[in-house]
Amino acid sequence: MIHISPATAIIYRRIFKISMPLVVSLGATTIMEFTDRLFLARYSLDAIAAALPAGIMALLAMTIFLGTTSYVSVFVAQYTGQGRPEMVGRAVWQGIYVALLGAVVLGALAFLAEGIFAFGGHSKEIQVLESIYFRTLCLGAGIHLAGGAFAGFFTGQGRTRVVMLANSAGMLLNIPLDYCLINGVGPFPELGILGAGLATVISWGLITAILWIAMRRPENARFRLATDRRLRPELWLRLMRYGLPSGMEFFLDIFAFTVFIFVVGRLGTMELAATNIALNINALAFMPLVGFAMGTSTLVGQAMGAGKPDDVPMVVRASLVLTFAYLAAMSAVFLFVPEAVLHLFQPRDMDPAAFASVVGMGRILLMIVVAYLFFDGVSFIVYGALKGAGDTVFVMTSRLALVFLVMIAPLLAGAWLGFGLYYFWAVSCTFLIMLSLVGWWRFRQGKWRNMLVVEKRPPA
Repeated sequence: MIHISPATAIIYRRIFKISMPLVVSLGATTIMEFTDRLFLARYSLDAIAAALPAGIMALLAMTIFLGTTSYVSVFVAQYTGQGRPEMVGRAVWQGIYVALLGAVVLGALAFLAEGIFAFGGHSKEIQVLESIYFRTLCLGAGIHLAGGAFAGFFTGQGRTRVVMLANSAGMLLNIPLDYCLINGVGPFPELGILGAGLATVISWGLITAILWIAMRRPENARFRLATDRRLRPELWLRLMRYGLPSGMEFFLDIFAFTVFIFVVGRLGTMELAATNIALNINALAFMPLVGFAMGTSTLVGQAMGAGKPDDVPMVVRASLVLTFAYLAAMSAVFLFVPEAVLHLFQPRDMDPAAFASVVGMGRILLMIVVAYLFFDGVSFIVYGALKGAGDTVFVMTSRLALVFLVMIAPLLAGAWLGFGLYYFWAVSCTFLIMLSLVGWWRFRQGKWRNMLVVEKRPPA
């Protein structure tokens, strides 16, 4: 019988209480994306081939700002640990100002869509669809960025049920709206990939509105959200100092996989479709990992703010146990019933015999996914802990080195030498394994113990 100390049991309960709503929240986001791609796959093969490159490119454009606005949660966590609620509202508003800046930049970028996708080398038909999807998401991105700051207000305090409910509501709106706008059901026009983008933006709007309304409730008056809205340059720059490297980390990850998608896309439509489908299925495991990482960052931030760095290793160990349990269940699905999941993406107008080649490739790709999933889990948790403490410069620089040395350079070399699909997937697997090893090494060094993203509490 395994003995768990009372202190460890408390840590498990806190992680479960904070992380599981975030896992459900990110799961809801994943289901939104999954159904989006599922409906597009059934609509046409060109639509699903275009959706992931365009979606990843739009996410790439958002990442720096989204990572920065979401880092509000660490500021809120550390101010909460210090017992300084009056500083929480100030931090949230600095995140909102970052979101406004991001909305302007992304709105301008939307009008460069055709030029961006011309570099991809995909067919003209797919380029047109990619441009439409990318432009729609970028024009609505400001809503999503503001939602990241609002969610940080609740996540940093550990009040993650509110975030879960908001994201679940967005999912429940997105799924039927997605289907209707893609296929033209009832009074809705048939908009194809444009409809998928519009449904996503409208759902972002609902999520952000729910979080804003919840923030305005009377019990949150002590945070001064309604009365302390000024841009505070010193605090804004502090958020940028720590949040921007976090956003850059996110950017580098997405950038690496954007190169991966475009390199694979040059192999042919079937290879690109198989890769897109496998990555979409992989998102069922990937996005909830973000929830576990966010929960870890919150608890680490609160511990650091309270001056209790010795609690952090227990938080990391407990998070890893819960993460591995989840990944074991997902791995079983990927290994034992891959065809059942892959066949969900069969286009309605495609010959089953032709789709069989996509399924054959997809089955092998899911085996590669299982090979790296547990390493991916380690990297999410340890990097989440490092960000919660404020070690964001290392997070960014280590990502930068690994992205270019272990991911992009081998991908470009493989493309030049004419290597095939499985080589490119082996490169991505190696990158994720190396990422986990470097992150674990840094965490074991312990330099994060002396870090703090917020100013020290002034003496009473």
